[in-house]
Amino acid sequence: MIFATQCAGCDVPGAPLCRTCRFALVARVIPSAPAGVIAAVPFSGRARQVLLGFKYRNRRAIAAHLAGLLVNRMARSGTCVDVVTWAPTSGRRRRSRGFDQAELIARQVARQLGLPCRRLLERDGQGDPQTGQRRASRFRGPVFRAHPQVPRARVLVVDDVVTTGATLASAATALRQAGAVDVVRAAVAATPAGQSSVRRVA
Repeated sequence: MIFATQCAGCDVPGAPLCRTCRFALVARVIPSAPAGVIAAVPFSGRARQVLLGFKYRNRRAIAAHLAGLLVNRMARSGTCVDVVTWAPTSGRRRRSRGFDQAELIARQVARQLGLPCRRLLERDGQGDPQTGQRRASRFRGPVFRAHPQVPRARVLVVDDVVTTGATLASAATALRQAGAVDVVRAAVAATPAGQSSVRRVA
């Protein structure tokens, strides 16, 4: 039998996420994330490989599974929101990959929660991508502009990986200034302290 897909975490032919990688993700302890950020798994070990496969090797089929990890984590923390959005990547990154990884996850999170998902943010200019920068240089974060139609509601803003929390903090600031009643910041994975950057793999 010829398999058309490979596991995002270990490249074993077959399902988009093999049984071993699924169990490895479920078994992960709750990560240490920047203050105020909800994260489902640490960005290390098998979880790191899965997310790199998703982000850099076009393994979009696992977006629903990654969203499920975050939804479960939110349920355990008692988080309640009204609408879901995401912290968009740069236009250059989106064009080179063919998708925005945070958007894919956010739309699946919204679907699983039964909530609307709306594009409420734009990244201001191209800017320098956060990926690949040293941890210390990422604290200022990118600049976001909120759309005029930001609802007076509790907004969940989603990203794939959080390191310093600067990206989500910047996104949350823009949403609050545009009228959001409250903003919950969340990411699938949190980079452990001391791990400086996300390195691209072929």
